Amino acid sequence: MSLNAVVRKPAQPVAPTREPQRRLQPVTRPAVRRKPKLAYALVALAGALAIGAAQVGLSLAITQDSFTLAGLSSQQRELDLRTHALQEELTGLSSPQVLASSAAGLGMVVAGSPSYLRLSDGAVFGTGAGADGTSTVNPVGAGAVSNSLIVEPPPAETTTDEGTTGQSNQELPPAITDGLPSPSTH
Repeated sequence: MSLNAVVRKPAQPVAPTREPQRRLQPVTRPAVRRKPKLAYALVALAGALAIGAAQVGLSLAITQDSFTLAGLSSQQRELDLRTHALQEELTGLSSPQVLASSAAGLGMVVAGSPSYLRLSDGAVFGTGAGADGTSTVNPVGAGAVSNSLIVEPPPAETTTDEGTTGQSNQELPPAITDGLPSPSTH
């Protein structure tokens, strides 16, 4: 078959497709806005107030805890200082010098030579005599070394003729007559 035998149809023009036209209309009145529901507004407001109140409450609780902690820290510091002072006083009172002077005050004396007892036959070795009334050690004598931890007892109170009590031998600071005392320098 030949090409000439094919029947050709004439091409028809294609019609342009039309887009739908927009329908624009002028607005005659504004659209009606819906009222917000009052219940939703109240719930949102109550939630915001509850969150604010919780924040204020937590802030006050934290602040109160910090004041309590500061007070307890101050109290602990005072107790530590008091413990340290009492420990120093105990160290001074348990020193050998204080114990020896307390024993001498009670009339105790240092014995001479020791005596020994043999258990097998009950024999006594040594002098076997008790100590005499004089001690060989004088804890407060001329050869004693001063101890800075020993606290002197407070002076006895004296009664004046008006009936009031006062401290005897009260040490007062020196009187200042011509300004504050200062060291002499070159």
